[in-house]
Amino acid sequence: MRYRRIGLSVFGFIAIVSVALASAVVWLFLTNPVTVANAVNEGEVSPLVRSLAEALYTALLGILRYL
Repeated sequence: MRYRRIGLSVFGFIAIVSVALASAVVWLFLTNPVTVANAVNEGEVSPLVRSLAEALYTALLGILRYL
């Protein structure tokens, strides 16, 4: 029973993180398509990761303001 609760907690955490990352990627595709196109064309992912991290950080700050 104890392992089941731990497993469900880990699964829930992974699901929440996956949804947050997927949402940030979709937001990045919609708001900054040039960065995404350049990253795909050149194979350089650092600008894409930087923009993704910035979008996640901004979203987290917005959520924390309401708390």
